[in-house]
Amino acid sequence: SHALVNKTFLTPSRIKSCGNHVMSCQDILSRLEVTRGGAIEDDSDDDYEFDDSDFDFDDDDGLFDFDAAEDDFGEESTIDQLMIAYEKTPPLTKAYLTASFGAAVLGYVTNKNDFPSILQLDWKQVLTKLQIWRPLTAFLNFGPMGLGYLMTAHFVWTYMSTLERLNHNTPYDFWLMMLFGAFSMVVGYTGMGLSPRFLGHNLSTFLVYVWSRYHEGLEVNMFELFNTRAELLPWFFLAQTFLLEGEVPILDFLGIVFGHIYHHYKTTNVLRTPKFVIQWYNGDSKYARILREKYKSISTEFEM
Repeated sequence: SHALVNKTFLTPSRIKSCGNHVMSCQDILSRLEVTRGGAIEDDSDDDYEFDDSDFDFDDDDGLFDFDAAEDDFGEESTIDQLMIAYEKTPPLTKAYLTASFGAAVLGYVTNKNDFPSILQLDWKQVLTKLQIWRPLTAFLNFGPMGLGYLMTAHFVWTYMSTLERLNHNTPYDFWLMMLFGAFSMVVGYTGMGLSPRFLGHNLSTFLVYVWSRYHEGLEVNMFELFNTRAELLPWFFLAQTFLLEGEVPILDFLGIVFGHIYHHYKTTNVLRTPKFVIQWYNGDSKYARILREKYKSISTEFEM
């Protein structure tokens, strides 16, 4: 999916501080001119004669420490950064992406890089053989293993983890949001006779819309080309899918519709987390205590 690949370039780091970390076009052009030469003409050096001493560099200060540069940009450093990011990922987002990656690897090894058939949504198997896991495991499908899959996973991680962090004090509200989105898509697509290819991708559109409502009015940088408002981001993705893939983005549009319904019901207090879920989370259950500890570590990041 071309649209899917391009979406992944929108990360919170770029959205959050695009003005602070991106060099202006004028600065870039001026540096390019200096690098390429010809920006400033000075005839005073025309008659200068070079000798070997001009090329003797003193590296006592470690100016050319290639070992350090290799450590900074090497494979080991990249893996370390990925592991740190993975460890800091909120619990549900981590479990979701880990399961998706495991399913993708299983499909790569056993099913010629296609999503495992035992995990795909098949209502006949659900109803006749009681394979009730299929409506849930179908959301693990981001596509075949490859560069596109990795970019899609990064895109889902970006917005899903951000939403989970925003609900760090009441994580059960985030769980309800995910359940509402998944349930709406399974029932909605089935009722309309639609056959989604990648439910994980469709769920990501739902997540982007909810994220955009959390950040209304925020300026979002699009591929470092132009800025737009956060609430327009899902609609930009619709146009992108249509222009790059040449198909009407019905499933993406329905993801936005379901996201809007969720946001409306949530802000009007029609949709509330059941009390028994809240009581379980705040209770003495072993797993509830483990979850509270995990979310407590996230809460410390918001303390001043």
